[in-house]
Amino acid sequence: MPNLLKNFLHCGLSGWCFEILFTALGSLRNRDFTLKGKTSVWMFPIYGSAAFLSPLFKLLRHKSLLQRGLTYMSLIFSAEFISGKLLSKKDLCPWDYSRAKWNIQKVIRLDYAPLWFLTGLFFEKLTISNKPKTH
Repeated sequence: MPNLLKNFLHCGLSGWCFEILFTALGSLRNRDFTLKGKTSVWMFPIYGSAAFLSPLFKLLRHKSLLQRGLTYMSLIFSAEFISGKLLSKKDLCPWDYSRAKWNIQKVIRLDYAPLWFLTGLFFEKLTISNKPKTH
């Protein structure tokens, strides 16, 4: 399987899993101990698109953790904003941050910055580690 496709699948599936865990843990705030997590099929290609950052991950690998994380966080915010606005135009956006204090146009939350910082570093590790093995 070509590396880009493999990375796309890994990023998409990892993103889905993170989102399900995150939303399940978020239910604890409402004292909902069923811990039901949720996501949307739309999220798979959004998370999967992190695979297209692989050349950037390789280019930045010698930069500091802070530089890399901030760069990835900014790109994730940009992708979340663009995809959220596009999906909202068709009333298909699976998230609505209008109730969040630090939302921007209902589609991104600035208080998620640390999560996106870490997620970007995770995707970097995931995609760079998926190099084909040579014998």
